[in-house]
Amino acid sequence: MRTELHIPSDLKFLSVVETWLLSSLELELSDQVDWKQQSNRLRLVLVEAYSNVVRHAHRDQPNLPVLIRLELRDRDIHLEIWDHGRGFDLSTYLPPAPDDQQEGGYGWLILNRLMDRVEYRLQIEGRNCLMMQATLPEKAPIDA
Repeated sequence: MRTELHIPSDLKFLSVVETWLLSSLELELSDQVDWKQQSNRLRLVLVEAYSNVVRHAHRDQPNLPVLIRLELRDRDIHLEIWDHGRGFDLSTYLPPAPDDQQEGGYGWLILNRLMDRVEYRLQIEGRNCLMMQATLPEKAPIDA
C-alpha cells in the first residue's frame, strides 16, 4: 500500500494528519499487530515529526505544504515527511543529558527510539526529507 498526503503547515491540521495515517494503517494491519500499542507509538512519531516541521522548518508559514508519504509492505512501514524549510544540521545536534532540564531537543531522540531507522536528508530538489522505517512486531497469539 502506498499513499500520500499534502497538508498545510498548521497545527490545527494535526488531527487530520493523525487520522489519515492511523486509519490507513489500521485498515491494513489491525489483525496482524497489537494495534493499540502500535498506533500509540506511530501517533507519537507522527506528532513529533509533523509538529517540528510546522514549528521550526515552516515557522509562521502555513502556506508552505507538508508532504507525507506512507508505504507499507507486510508489517514494514516507510514514512517520509517532506518540508521546504532551511533544514537542520544534524552534526550540531547534542542529545539532552538526563540531568538537563531543557525544554527542546528530544524529538530526534524520540524518533530514533521508536523507529528502527531514521534519516534526515537536506535539500533534495529544494526540500528536506525525514525518512523513518520500522517493522511492526506480529500480534502475539491468543492462548486458548
